[in-house]
Amino acid sequence: MVNLLVKTLVNAVALAVAVWLLGDITLTGDSTGSKTGTLILVALIFGVVNAVVKPIVQLLSLPALLLTLGLFMLVINALMLLLTSWLASVVNLPFHVEGFGTAVLGGLIIAVISWAMELVLGDR
Repeated sequence: MVNLLVKTLVNAVALAVAVWLLGDITLTGDSTGSKTGTLILVALIFGVVNAVVKPIVQLLSLPALLLTLGLFMLVINALMLLLTSWLASVVNLPFHVEGFGTAVLGGLIIAVISWAMELVLGDR
């Protein structure tokens, strides 16, 4: 349970940094509290997408991953972020990623921040 909470908070921080750095990833809300709540819900969606969909996509794209020496992971991360954006819109959360290029940059930012925070927090 603690591990799920920590991973969700790490995802929320990584998503917040991506929203802050990239103008085409938008998070709207009336107050800081509502934006924080939205970020946590989007982080939960992102975590579920990464736990359920991402391994299947990685398996299906194994030849591309091998040919590009793993660089295709940038594309997979972008697709997971776009899927998260779409699912957020389905449940009426004010989070949106505009375009594939923005998703690639956002996925890169999220991956780097998540990796750095895992180094700091350790594996629980």
